[in-house]
Amino acid sequence: MRFEDVDRRTFIKGVGVAGIAGLAGCSGGPTGDGGDGGGGGSEETATDTPMSSGDGDSDGEGDGGDMEETEAESDGSDDPTNIGMVYATGGLGDGSFNDQAQQGAFQARDELGVQISETQPEEVAQFSTFQQQFAQSTDPTYELVCCIGFLQTDALASTAEEYPDQRFMLVDSVVEADNVANYVFSEHEGSYLVGQMAGMLTTMDFSAGAGSTSPDSPTVGFVGGVESDLIRKFQAGYEAGVLAANEDAEILTNYTGSFNDPAAGNTAALAMYNSGADIVYHAAGNTGTGVFQAAQEQGKYAIGVDRDQSVTKQSFADVILASMVKRVDTAVYSSIQALVDDEFPGGSTTALGLADDGVAAVYGQQLGDEIPQEVKDAVASSRESIIAGDISVPTDPSNV
Repeated sequence: MRFEDVDRRTFIKGVGVAGIAGLAGCSGGPTGDGGDGGGGGSEETATDTPMSSGDGDSDGEGDGGDMEETEAESDGSDDPTNIGMVYATGGLGDGSFNDQAQQGAFQARDELGVQISETQPEEVAQFSTFQQQFAQSTDPTYELVCCIGFLQTDALASTAEEYPDQRFMLVDSVVEADNVANYVFSEHEGSYLVGQMAGMLTTMDFSAGAGSTSPDSPTVGFVGGVESDLIRKFQAGYEAGVLAANEDAEILTNYTGSFNDPAAGNTAALAMYNSGADIVYHAAGNTGTGVFQAAQEQGKYAIGVDRDQSVTKQSFADVILASMVKRVDTAVYSSIQALVDDEFPGGSTTALGLADDGVAAVYGQQLGDEIPQEVKDAVASSRESIIAGDISVPTDPSNV
């Protein structure tokens, strides 16, 4: 099976009332800085239901292809609110983190009548350039620049100081500045739940879809993208959940160093499956596509991240047991809504966990009904215990 590579060219397109008019030129926002206007991505409409099979539909996997321009409903204003999006390097079309952020932007476009312009950096070094170009733009003027991903932190710390009148929002990290609204998540809490599920299933003789488990040697795996405090939160929660279910389970771990390298994800996961892993959880953006492919090749299972990946990566639904959904869309939409309502929370940090539906464990569309009820009951109980404070989930693997 061939990998479908996401088009990684840097791009910017305006979507909304005015299309892309006025974006080119030194005063009109990012121009791509060497890119030629291509990009990947798709608008998804799936609804994520906490640990349920769900009823969402997908309009495709979102891998590759040029992003279509869409127009928002006009509110009759001649001067729409302009929002700039600087995505993470994992790329649109990942069916995961960036696509979830885009979903929030599209919701704001459709419901609030704002105009969205997007940039897709290819590397960390480009974050500063795109942030500053949005901030410098006067035609149009961007009332808010959304910076998606913790790797933007250092660049934004400098940009926010240099442009104190420009409002920014940041996902997954904190920049202490009056013109930055920060949004962070309790990834470890949701990861605990999918870890508990994996820890229970690896001890069972379980078969469904295209996979099966081998309970004689309970082993699971974790594949991360760029190793960092943030991704280690996913790992820590997952490991804690696995060991709570089965203290004798073996947990294999690998960091690929990239959020957009499916081949590396495939290699890492294959090594784990060949070492006896029944289930591999990834927190690696588009790199996770390779994990799903490896699961299919080996007749094993995987767990998705950020969105219900049994929907956004539908061709792998027969091996995706569940996904740890992270509502980046909520953060993006909320920040834009606050701006529109003239209540922008600059200088604050909003934390979203299980209790806020900021994270959730969602069973796969195809396999969810096959998961034993005793597993679902145990996971549901743990969710309530975490919310109540009866279970304290570690945020670093060294504390598991």
